[in-house]
Amino acid sequence: MKVIIIAAGTICGRIGPGLTGSPVDRRFLEKMRAATDASLLGAETLRQGDPEMRGPDGCILPQRIRGVMTLSGDIPVSGKKIFKHGPPPLIFTGEASAAGLRHRLGDLAQIVSLPADFAGELSLDAALAHLAKLGVSSVLIEGGGRLNYACLRQGVVDEILLTLTPKLSGDRNAASLCSGPSPLGDPFLSLALVSCETAETGELFVKYRVNKEG
Repeated sequence: MKVIIIAAGTICGRIGPGLTGSPVDRRFLEKMRAATDASLLGAETLRQGDPEMRGPDGCILPQRIRGVMTLSGDIPVSGKKIFKHGPPPLIFTGEASAAGLRHRLGDLAQIVSLPADFAGELSLDAALAHLAKLGVSSVLIEGGGRLNYACLRQGVVDEILLTLTPKLSGDRNAASLCSGPSPLGDPFLSLALVSCETAETGELFVKYRVNKEG
C-alpha cells in the first residue's frame, strides 16, 4: 500500500481553512486523485469545509473511495456535498461511535469501526488493511494537520507532496501541515528530497520521501 500526504501550505507552514493553491495546484491535486485509489481526510477538514475529493475537470470518480477519519464521531451531514454526490463515503471511527453513526447516517455512508493505537488514536494500519481488502493499493491523505501527524507518527506514510504557496500567514492559531503533542523524531522525522519544480504562479511543487527508519 502506497500512502501519500498531499497538501498546500504557506511558507510559514500553515494550511487551510481558506488557503487555496492556484489553478495549477488544483489540477495537480485532481491528477493525483485520478492516479490513486482512495483519499482520506480528517473530520475537522470536513467540518470546516465542503470537500468532495473530485478528480480531473471536477468530475467525481465513481470507482474511487473517499474516506473520513473521526475518533469523536462528530460528522456534519447537512449541506455537505460528499453525502449528496457520488458513491457513499467510508467513515472510519472508533468502536464507541460506530453504532451511533450508523443510526444517524443510514445509507449516506459506510461506517467502519477501527481499534485504537497505543496513543488512543484510530489505527491507520487497520484503516489501510480495510481499504486493501477493497482493492485499494494507493491512498492520498488530504489533511488536516492532526491526521497528517497521526499518519506520520504511526509510520504509514511513504511520500509527501507539498505545494509551497507564495503566501504568509503569521497566525499562531492557524493549522499547520502536521500537528501533534510531541516530536515525530529525535527531534525531527527525516525526509529525502525527490523532486522540486517551480511554476509561473510562484508555487513550488516539492516531493519528499519519508524515512521510516527515523
